[in-house]
Amino acid sequence: MAHAAAKIFGGGCCVMWRHFDILHNMNTEKKNRDGGYVCVVCIKQVPDTKKVTGEAMKADGTINRAALPAIFNPEDRNALEAALSVKEAYGGKVVAIAMGLPAACAILREALMCGADEAYLVTDRKAAGSDTLATSYILSQAVRRFNPDLVFCGRQAIDGDTAQTGPQIAEKLDFAAITYLEKLELDGDYAIATRDIGTGVETDRVKLPALFTVTDKFGELRPMDVRRVMKYKKARAAAENGGVALEGDLKIGQLSCDDIGAEADRCGFAGSPTNVNKIVSVILAGGDFKEVAPTDEGIGELVKELIADHTIG
Repeated sequence: MAHAAAKIFGGGCCVMWRHFDILHNMNTEKKNRDGGYVCVVCIKQVPDTKKVTGEAMKADGTINRAALPAIFNPEDRNALEAALSVKEAYGGKVVAIAMGLPAACAILREALMCGADEAYLVTDRKAAGSDTLATSYILSQAVRRFNPDLVFCGRQAIDGDTAQTGPQIAEKLDFAAITYLEKLELDGDYAIATRDIGTGVETDRVKLPALFTVTDKFGELRPMDVRRVMKYKKARAAAENGGVALEGDLKIGQLSCDDIGAEADRCGFAGSPTNVNKIVSVILAGGDFKEVAPTDEGIGELVKELIADHTIG
């Protein structure tokens, strides 16, 4: 049975420890694992939503990705940094996986240039139109090929903002899921993860393997290494090279739904129950405002008004 203890600090900030396995004693000395850890990080190329206009939306409510510049999903960059930090501190390897069109290889090359050891593109016509349910199924099938100790995903992608894919991957892999990761330490077969819970932070001790969704609070992705840029700048997947797979450092692995054993009726439109009913463009308009004098009297009057209309109190 799990148990938890909480300590309240000034300002109402809560720091909580949760022990997923009370039979495992807490030790001040952390154990290192021989050979390090296998980390898989799921990354996504997304349209730059800062540049979305009415012309960028299709009639079915999906985004016309060809009409927008494509970027590395911001919080996936934080997830990659988390994986690279584990490799740097404890050894092992980092495998980057992206699902999408061959153009997504651009972010896989960037992952390699930043320190990932291997990169794989999951691309298949059967995957077209996948919602988070189908996407998480396809990615879970790809991830399990690498028998990972830790899986990292960005908290959410900016083209959907659902924050569903990471936890759904964990459910399909039967891994523990730790969301909103800010800090991570490893102790043998356990991870000690600090996560944002809105009103403070919670520290969880969880047995590996586990999946972590990462926020920007973990830290920015390190710059690309110049030597790795030169090494991987011409890396290509077969789909970018006329269907011919490259070898050695120039190879970005390519996986189809058949390669990962994904069932066709769980992929793409066939495996996606989500339907977009309609898209509404929301325009925020300014309303009335009242200027409050920065004095004790002004603030006092404001508080009285807020109490009177039941905003506070």
